[in-house]
Amino acid sequence: MDRTRNQDPKLQQIAEERIEILFQEAKLNPEYANRYVFLARKIAMKLNVKIPKEYKMRYCHKCYRYFSAGNFTVRTNAKTKAIEYKCMECRHVNRYGYAREKAVR
Repeated sequence: MDRTRNQDPKLQQIAEERIEILFQEAKLNPEYANRYVFLARKIAMKLNVKIPKEYKMRYCHKCYRYFSAGNFTVRTNAKTKAIEYKCMECRHVNRYGYAREKAVR
């Protein structure tokens, strides 16, 4: 089987657009939001496309629940220099660093 069959730029562009559409729909339809996250992840894995960081921060990385009002908490942790999103479904803490900017070389 051809190893580069999923490296077509057109397919990757279509996948990125579909992922964006699914996350926009997840924001509008909370009852289907978890399904949309599941589908977006499947598309990203199948075509080897990264999910953008702004979308990655919108779901739990353990139970894959979409973060909507009431099912997560956000706080900053000065010790680890991270923003912590705590899922209320599985109690998993997702951390995203906010360390100082890297010095220009």
